[in-house]
Amino acid sequence: MTQAPAKPHRVVIVGAGFGGLEAAFGLRGAPVEITLIDRRNHHLFQPLLYQVATASLATSEIAWPIRYLLRDRPEVTTLFANVCGIDAAQKQVQLDDGGSIPYDTLILATGARHAYFGHDEWEPFAPGLKTLEDATTLRRRILVAFERAEREPDPDKRAALLTFVIIGAGPTGVEMAGTIADLANDTLPQDFRHIDTRKARVVLIEAGPRVLAGFPDDLSAYAQASLEKLGVEVMLGEPVTECSADGVVFGGRRLEARTIVWAAGVRASRAAEWLNAPADRAHRLQVEADLTVPGHPDVFAVGDTITIKGPDGNPVPGIAPAAKQEGRYVAALIKARLDGKTLPPFRYKHAGSLAQIGKKKAVIDFGWLKLRGSLAWWIWGLAHIYFLIGVRHRIAVAMNWLWIHTRDQRAARLITQGSSKVAQ
Repeated sequence: MTQAPAKPHRVVIVGAGFGGLEAAFGLRGAPVEITLIDRRNHHLFQPLLYQVATASLATSEIAWPIRYLLRDRPEVTTLFANVCGIDAAQKQVQLDDGGSIPYDTLILATGARHAYFGHDEWEPFAPGLKTLEDATTLRRRILVAFERAEREPDPDKRAALLTFVIIGAGPTGVEMAGTIADLANDTLPQDFRHIDTRKARVVLIEAGPRVLAGFPDDLSAYAQASLEKLGVEVMLGEPVTECSADGVVFGGRRLEARTIVWAAGVRASRAAEWLNAPADRAHRLQVEADLTVPGHPDVFAVGDTITIKGPDGNPVPGIAPAAKQEGRYVAALIKARLDGKTLPPFRYKHAGSLAQIGKKKAVIDFGWLKLRGSLAWWIWGLAHIYFLIGVRHRIAVAMNWLWIHTRDQRAARLITQGSSKVAQ
């Protein structure tokens, strides 16, 4: 009697971000059947999301359809669906439409959203930047502010329209502030007749004592000085206590502003709740050294979903290279397990930290080497182009940046999602 062939090991990956996609790539050739679930149909290159928000790049230049990326992997099934829970006892992923997906091994790469530190009511007035929808919403708000200022006769209302507040001076906040300043100072002045866009105020507010707190002191000081040279007003040590449609309150004083960007904090997905597993204050799963969830050796978690300490004792940063390393490790460990083997614990290797400051300056910390200025900007650009997927996207982004660098023009200045009569 012929024995039935063994069923492939079922791996379910929730989330097609850097960690989830890298795990899927790493499992190529393994005797597995993969189901990749994501609530969106595209993989997003988040480090350049702020460039969509500031009209430097189009959405299609930093996002790729998931099905396209995995089109030559017949063992991978992609599902456009929303996960709402996990039944660990039955080893099933639950979907919000009532369906469920069984697994033998589960990889959670569910990412994070922005956090408002107990003030979720601020979100409508101060949107964050984690998705393409966030980016296009912010792009619309920024561009509409200039358009409305062009028609506003009241000088106080016009000043509020031309005031842009960024809350949080990490890499995203610094990059947003510098790029909005470039937009106002270099790209837009010749386009308007009744306003001088160079008089726009860009205000960067940080509760901590310095910008780019994750960088060395000297690079942080350079970044602040460079921002101020661009005209950005940097406010340190003054947490925001109120956000509204009219502006913000910080340091006990009110600033009238019609455009506010939130770049101050993140909150992980609900993965810890789904498994009733330990988590930190930002709801990130506290995983074991092999990236498994405590009490669930068949469930891995990677990327912004988790917190784990690196070799230096500090938490592994929530950046793309870290998520990719974690995804590769999990794929390798699953392969090893299927062969009856194991691997040493995950060990993060920090490749460096990078942040752009406007269109011609950046700071880079490789640990053994620190760079600043225009050379750092070129290296920053080459590094980001390298990590983009596909030759066409690399060429398109490189050409856009070259055009911005030489001509101060941004081709993606499109106001979408409504007409001039629709509120921001």
